[in-house]
Amino acid sequence: MAGEGEWEAWMVAAQAGDARAYDALLRAALPLLRSVARRRIRDAAEAEDAVQDALLTIHQLRHAFDPARPIRPWLVAICERRAIDRLRRSGRRLGRETPIDDFGETLAAPGANQGETRVASAELRAAVAELPPAQRTALGLAKLEDLPLAEASARSGMSVGALKVATHRAVKALRKRLGAED
Repeated sequence: MAGEGEWEAWMVAAQAGDARAYDALLRAALPLLRSVARRRIRDAAEAEDAVQDALLTIHQLRHAFDPARPIRPWLVAICERRAIDRLRRSGRRLGRETPIDDFGETLAAPGANQGETRVASAELRAAVAELPPAQRTALGLAKLEDLPLAEASARSGMSVGALKVATHRAVKALRKRLGAED
């Protein structure tokens, strides 16, 4: 483990633009971050993703670190928050997604034949084609291409808020048209 105050010195140097000090700090802190994430998250891959999220956050917030304070609690707090964010996201995702393996190699519901699947697919394409252009664009970029909202906004020329509204309205219209309205 690095000597007392060494991590803080590396961060101060990194804040001044020293890339080597920054690299040394991140390499030294990596085992700490991994242990924090693994304490919170059982799945090793998900824990490693939380560590990567923490490293990105540290990079984005490195200018905000106060050299008068110890760095380890700051790093641990960031990693804890990123791990908790991951757990929340996976909890929400599990609540609204169905594993695709349950349906074999196709997206068709179990028991549906090829003809029914083609009819449903054609019906969906027709319903999407009837959407207003803004909704069709928003749905295509935000849902079908799964682009981040900022990128979808830039491509479509719509604000992020307008993109969200258009996507919501498109999904609602499709549900209503296809009889999937709750």
